[in-house]
Amino acid sequence: MGGAGMTVGGFYAHFPSKDALMAETVSSSLCQSLEELKEVGGDKRGADWLEAASRSYLSRAHRDNPSSGCPLPATAGEIANAGEDVRKALADEIDAITREIASHEQEAGLAEPRGEALAALAMMFGGLTLARALKGTPQSDEVLKACRDHIARCLE
Repeated sequence: MGGAGMTVGGFYAHFPSKDALMAETVSSSLCQSLEELKEVGGDKRGADWLEAASRSYLSRAHRDNPSSGCPLPATAGEIANAGEDVRKALADEIDAITREIASHEQEAGLAEPRGEALAALAMMFGGLTLARALKGTPQSDEVLKACRDHIARCLE
């Protein structure tokens, strides 16, 4: 609290619990991640949008700058052990991201857009997580490329 310039009482005036703060943080940061994906995709639609989004998410720049990127790879383990409100916030935001990706999957003509969107999101998240864990090794770049290429193949 001291690092944030707040007293414990000041904290609880804004949030009823640590889980409430964490839920708000998860919601806000993943909402921002979705907006960044939309920005990267720009006016593109369908497969072009998803390829642009996956190239950006599964990039060296994103891997090498975790503090300015998607928070999920760094926090998923903590979220899994957090309270129900935190996991619900995660589920709500994952659903919003999935809906956005699925809309482009549907435009690309995929038969199961929601399932494909969940798989693409898992590939992006898992690929970035693994690439960050392997940072400094040749496998790190290899993982990023393999995940980007796999997503592109799924769109063909």
